Amino acid sequence: MRRPTRAVIFDAGNTLLRMDYAIIAEQLARHGHSASLEQVEEAELRARVRLDPHLAPGASTESATTHGRYLRYLLEHLEITEEAEIEAIARWRRGYNVPVGLWSRADPEALAAVRRVREAGIVVGVISNSNGSVRSILEETGLAEQLHFIIDSSVVGVEKPDPRIFRLGLREAGVDADEAVYVGDLYAVDVLGARAAGLEGILLDPRGFWGPRDCPRARGLDHAVRLALGPQDGRVT
Repeated sequence: MRRPTRAVIFDAGNTLLRMDYAIIAEQLARHGHSASLEQVEEAELRARVRLDPHLAPGASTESATTHGRYLRYLLEHLEITEEAEIEAIARWRRGYNVPVGLWSRADPEALAAVRRVREAGIVVGVISNSNGSVRSILEETGLAEQLHFIIDSSVVGVEKPDPRIFRLGLREAGVDADEAVYVGDLYAVDVLGARAAGLEGILLDPRGFWGPRDCPRARGLDHAVRLALGPQDGRVT
């Protein structure tokens, strides 16, 4: 039986930070493809699910291969399948807003979610597979000041789902594994990685595209925090 939660740790990209769907829609329009923000968001959410089976341990989420496959899946859902167009958009993505890239906006629920964890007297942190830029993005979006710690895979030299990076988070939080919950957007990387280190994993699944999974699924960050805090929270549903 798990003990009461003493730490809630979040992923950054596609969790506390959102992809800039508007700039993607704008770029697609330049290539003659009309796509609304809602359509781009759905394509991205579905691309995560398609990407997940390719993210077994040893497959870096930060590799060019992974990023290329992820973009291809997103574009295919928008019926963009011509190789020349996919490569042109991929070149644009690689050069856009370096080193931050597309994950530059706080999720609308992020600030309230991390504040709520802090106000409950619980440690709140981030463990992210990143290129060394995650701290600066969290600072720019006003989230860093609410966090007790930030762990960037490029800085510490180990990536999720390797349990060692989660153990680094537990050390920073000063808690045991069965007192911590990890919230992320990828099942193989976030949920299974956290579980391998003894943490409970919560999967963000805003539209239900992941289908049945052997872990709690959250509709958004507010829901994820309610699930993480459980009976400690007065608004559990």
